[in-house]
Amino acid sequence: MIENVVEFFRNLPAKQCASCGDQMEEMHECYNTQCEKCNSQA
Repeated sequence: MIENVVEFFRNLPAKQCASCGDQMEEMHECYNTQCEKCNSQA
């Protein structure tokens, strides 16, 4: 069963910025919806 959970998370699409749509590098314990570029412009 654990293998199925691991596969689920491996198959998730890359996280995208809510403003510009660029792919974001996810960080541990980070729930940002904007990339650093868009977040600094706000």
